[in-house]
Amino acid sequence: MQMLIKTFHKYSGKEGDKYTLSRGELKELLLGELGSYLGSGKDNEGVEKVMNDLDANNDGEVDFTEFIILMGALTVACNDFFLDVKPEDKPKE
Repeated sequence: MQMLIKTFHKYSGKEGDKYTLSRGELKELLLGELGSYLGSGKDNEGVEKVMNDLDANNDGEVDFTEFIILMGALTVACNDFFLDVKPEDKPKE
């Protein structure tokens, strides 16, 4: 939990409200922290879709609650992916 909180605040507040992520801050966070999970780092359309999906109150910013929804959804998606991977195909730790 602490890592999620610290990561959010590492990017929030660079532009405007220190308790929310602007579009630019969200893009920087997605590319910097989750690029390997989200595919192409140059996909502005994808970042825009994530922003629109997360911004539940349509204020143009993502607050911590909206951010946690993304983290939960990504965690579920990763879990579902690994459930479908055969044991012999799983990366060795």
